[in-house]
Amino acid sequence: MMHKATDNISFHYQASGFKFSNRTQLKTFLATLFKREKKALEELNYIFCTDDYLLEINRSFLQHDYYTDIISFELAEKKQPSQGEIYISIDRVKENAREIGESFQRELHRVIFHGALHLCGYRDKSAKETTLMRAKENEYLDLYFNN
Repeated sequence: MMHKATDNISFHYQASGFKFSNRTQLKTFLATLFKREKKALEELNYIFCTDDYLLEINRSFLQHDYYTDIISFELAEKKQPSQGEIYISIDRVKENAREIGESFQRELHRVIFHGALHLCGYRDKSAKETTLMRAKENEYLDLYFNN
């Protein structure tokens, strides 16, 4: 049986009451993002969760004791196709969208693309890396919302 490029991308919901539409369209777009970035993708799981859930992950795995909107884990060995787990706090995304005057939908997609870009090798530790990451996020937001 032939697998579609989107079969290996999944959305999971820890945060109750949260679902979003156009999931198939988004999965197709994410598969395209990996192709454009020349990064092979084996499996990608997004877990949409609460602030408290993500805080526990941040403390347990990264020893960071603060809220964050996203944590990305690359589970594959170097030079292997990506096997990613991306945790996104819906609470944080809503709060951040409100603070910067952005729509929740657009901010949610920015964070979704941000996680995928991390798996493609982009970093955001230095100012230079952050500038490039923002430019890439904007490029994919424009492609996604203007098509």
